[in-house]
Amino acid sequence: MDPLHENQALAAARFIKEIGRGTGGARSLSRADADLMYAAMLDGRVSDLELGAILLAMRIKGESVEELAGFLDAAERSFELLPAPAGDYAPIVIPSYNGSRNMPNLTPLLALLLARAGAPVLVHGVLHDPGRVTTAEIFHQLGLPPAGSALAAQDEFARGVPAFMPIDLLAPKLAHQLSLRRILGVRSSTHTLVKILQPFVQPALRLTSYTHPEYLEMLSSYFTTAAPPERGDAFLMRGTEGETVAHAKRAQQIEWFHERQRTVLVQKQEPVDEMPPLPPSSDATSTAAWIREALNGTQPVPQPIAEQVEHCLLVSRQIRTRQIHHANPDEPSR
Repeated sequence: MDPLHENQALAAARFIKEIGRGTGGARSLSRADADLMYAAMLDGRVSDLELGAILLAMRIKGESVEELAGFLDAAERSFELLPAPAGDYAPIVIPSYNGSRNMPNLTPLLALLLARAGAPVLVHGVLHDPGRVTTAEIFHQLGLPPAGSALAAQDEFARGVPAFMPIDLLAPKLAHQLSLRRILGVRSSTHTLVKILQPFVQPALRLTSYTHPEYLEMLSSYFTTAAPPERGDAFLMRGTEGETVAHAKRAQQIEWFHERQRTVLVQKQEPVDEMPPLPPSSDATSTAAWIREALNGTQPVPQPIAEQVEHCLLVSRQIRTRQIHHANPDEPSR
């Protein structure tokens, strides 16, 4: 962004004119214009009237791939990216913005299994969501409070446990955009952005999910045409109540995006007749107690989650190996 204009109010009418003509007449913005508009939104340089118009217009129209890419470009400039710790694995990023309403939320189990294997795991999301059990609430029951800073997150990586960073601390400007849902009553593009955020300076593995079929097509197109390959790889799957953890009863399809190439890692399976052993209740206390038992071996880890862990570790190690090789091309690959 031009530093001469970064503090000036943005007249958004020309953007609203394009995106605000309804589902039949709206046109999408270029990546550069989407970046410019969203950066101004994050900085508070758009009036409340124009901001509301933009949010509702995008809600009706839906994001194009170029718009999503521009929004994400601006989003990742709006906060300080984290340094990745040294080690054999690239960071694994797990967004957690849905929690669970019916099934036990096993996102903390996935994160803990990955961290126990040696991978640095960053979980980011919301602390509370009325009517849902959040990952943060289960981590609290497990004695893992949120990391209050980037330094605290590094300490968690060093201890071999996941670091949970609330979006309010990780990316405050994005958190403010999320909070507007309480005013407007509907989700905005930011709810999609936070689920594909890559908050590290170095390449990382992002676990991403979708809930509606149209987002499968849009996110797949983003990762194969617009995502910067140097930012790392991504896994995409249908969410388990919106979370990026494999369903305990059946494996969802998981697709791997590497250097804009798409590979199916896990094929979708039909539900099994018998539900595997799971927490007796979906509340945070019961789920945390069961996760402890799964970690010490007295409860079996659901097979789809165990397989998800294996795929994450394999690709995370590959990303890290490539990074080392690119930095030291004369060193033999391990």
